[in-house]
Amino acid sequence: MRRYPTGRGVPEDSPVQPPPQAPRLCGCRVPQCPVAFRCLTGPAHWHEHFPIANGERQSPIDICRKSAKYDSSLKPLSFSYDASTARNIVNNGHSFNVEFDDSSDKSVVQGGALDGVYRLVQFHIHWGSCDGQGSEHTVDGVKYDAELHIVHWNVKYGKFAEAVKHPDGLAVVGIFMKVGNAKPEMQKVVDALSSIQTKGKQASFTNFDPTGLLPACRDYWTYPGSLTTPPLLECVIWHVLKEPITVSPEQMCKLRGLCFNAENEPVCHMVDNWRPCQPLKSREVRASFQ
Repeated sequence: MRRYPTGRGVPEDSPVQPPPQAPRLCGCRVPQCPVAFRCLTGPAHWHEHFPIANGERQSPIDICRKSAKYDSSLKPLSFSYDASTARNIVNNGHSFNVEFDDSSDKSVVQGGALDGVYRLVQFHIHWGSCDGQGSEHTVDGVKYDAELHIVHWNVKYGKFAEAVKHPDGLAVVGIFMKVGNAKPEMQKVVDALSSIQTKGKQASFTNFDPTGLLPACRDYWTYPGSLTTPPLLECVIWHVLKEPITVSPEQMCKLRGLCFNAENEPVCHMVDNWRPCQPLKSREVRASFQ
């Protein structure tokens, strides 16, 4: 399975693959490069290899509170996760993934703007090189320090590789993160990062229920969008939670201590692995709250 920056894998046999000449996100390999995600092969250039980067429903977006339309028909999000489905934690060279067994409906999300059941496949985080930047979505133009993405796929399509071909194929729940008090439930994730410091490293990561990473308030904004990294497929129904979670400065520092590079390459710290906001175009953002 080929992995992309946010960790959303596309199996090798999937018809949706990047062109052979598509570059890595950062090929500079300059030691301690401060802009690894923003080099000549970064987000501003993705359209050269993935024309859909300029598509009609790209993500992330800026969420304007005043423009978001309250929709009373939206249901509460219902999370049902089984800790036994957690499998591995992986450094894919662009973020880390915590991966889950998605062969059954043991860990799923329902409700919200979704029709049907979506299976949990992985979660990952985007973060900045300093506080005040790092989230992909923004609210009234304001960024958070990081953003957690919990990724699920629509079971009606049978497998992930098929789901990404459809506009309702994936359901991604976005959770803003800010530096403040420690998040105890995040500590197990943070502690595991030392074993996957460099690209390609993988470790067992079991008995973990990501429900503990959710905020107490589950109010959300929802809109149709895309993956935020190549291949940028427009297959995502986004639910961005209104309430952020907090992590301690020490926990955030552990994230920034990961590396884009493989073990035998010059050190290039993994920071600013986020895509800038994209035009909303004709889409409507709906809110589950007034």
